[in-house]
Amino acid sequence: MQSLLVLGRQPELGLAELESLYDADKLRAVGGKAVVVDVDPCMLAFDRLGGSVKFCKLLTTLDTTDWKQVEKFLLQVSPGHSERMPDGKMQLGLSVIGLEVSLGKLESTGLTLKKVIRKTGRNVRLIPNKEKELSSAQVLHNHLTGPTGWELVFIKDNEKTIVAQTVKVQDIDSYTKRDRGRPKRDAKVGMLPPKLAQTIINLAVGRLPEDKLESICDIPAGQPIPKPLLDKSIFDPFCGTGVILQEALLMGYDAYGSDLDQRMVDYTQENIDWLKAWYEFETGFKVEQADATAAQWDVPIDFVATETYLGRPFTAPPSPDILEQTVSDCNLIIKKFLQNISKQIKPGTRLCLAVPAWQTRSGQFRQLPLIDQMSDLGYNQVSFEHAGATDLIYHRTDQIVARQLLVIIRK
Repeated sequence: MQSLLVLGRQPELGLAELESLYDADKLRAVGGKAVVVDVDPCMLAFDRLGGSVKFCKLLTTLDTTDWKQVEKFLLQVSPGHSERMPDGKMQLGLSVIGLEVSLGKLESTGLTLKKVIRKTGRNVRLIPNKEKELSSAQVLHNHLTGPTGWELVFIKDNEKTIVAQTVKVQDIDSYTKRDRGRPKRDAKVGMLPPKLAQTIINLAVGRLPEDKLESICDIPAGQPIPKPLLDKSIFDPFCGTGVILQEALLMGYDAYGSDLDQRMVDYTQENIDWLKAWYEFETGFKVEQADATAAQWDVPIDFVATETYLGRPFTAPPSPDILEQTVSDCNLIIKKFLQNISKQIKPGTRLCLAVPAWQTRSGQFRQLPLIDQMSDLGYNQVSFEHAGATDLIYHRTDQIVARQLLVIIRK
């Protein structure tokens, strides 16, 4: 009943997301970039996990990490497996996580395996490795999860090797359409990736009842989910161009948003209208102009998922004076927002905020002062067993303004 997920570029974000949905004791991190999930595969709503890039079924575990022994096993079992696959040209790919094997040796193993399979009379194409792990794009575009596709994933697990087969991969084409295909985008307010928006929503929601998870896990993202199935709303009070709202709608939630800037409200409405032309959903939607630090919202708020005010964009580390002023401005706005919304949500309401964190010249991150004041503001900060607070900073190497994911619960 176990499955294996390969995580994204920042594995801790994916671990925190999974921990929110399935609890810490259901997870076992392996290989530095994967996790064994002790959950019925039918309960894994993979298409709605922003931090997991591959969904694999466990095949076996080998009592070795020596690649020569792994290769020996592979050459023994592959001919029999290939004969049981449907007719047609076979697509073969190999990925390695955590094991000590060179790219050249991996290529050599693949070519040897190709020869062995061809001796059974099958035509087979080997997908070349640019890295030791095949990318989502390579798996998707070479149909490695199709009837005649076979991507084997080998993951170091202490002194053993897990062997798994990829059965699903993130639909990067759909993500790209939902990101770059929208009619309204604005780099000045930040361009939140749809997969990160999914993670923020899942961190805000936490655990869903098992009957809900089982019902939605086989519904691809963007396909209609019956409204009564979830019957919960996601609120984004800094909605910008509406990325979190669009992902919430596709994940089966009602979506309610507001923004201080009427132009952003108009952009969001146009983007959601565009979304309706491409995808089907039966959930409710509303967006309005409002100041998040002072507004009185008129709908019940189940969960809050938002990217707050990130301050000035920087392409290089700012001077200490400018950084201090920026930190102070962001801290004040977000603090006022938290004070305002606390009076309008019930105790126990869960929030996930993407707040700014600034990468300094030393490579460290400057965080908002209010993070250490959550209790005084009336919130408890959620901690994770599989990820520390500083692990939940979404960033790239050259990025100055990062997003720190802050998960809190109203006292």
